Amino acid sequence: MADFLATFFQILLRVLWFAIFGRFIMSWIDQGGQMRITQFLHEITEPIIGPIRRIMPNTGMLDFSPMVALILLQVLSSILVGALQGR
Repeated sequence: MADFLATFFQILLRVLWFAIFGRFIMSWIDQGGQMRITQFLHEITEPIIGPIRRIMPNTGMLDFSPMVALILLQVLSSILVGALQGR
């Protein structure tokens, strides 16, 4: 059962990682957010990126919250999967 949960969380966190990365890329391509894929990625990732954005200091035009979210997802994945697999 622990292997199933570890695999489930690995896949879930990997999908979230790719969604955040996709949102980052789409912010360059579709700056107005008019494309449906951009709106979809925004809806999926905003619950993760929004709180990070509120905590981080304002850096002007650059938004580092997606990068912080990607790093946090990697750390969370390592901790959670490692704990479930008994490492």
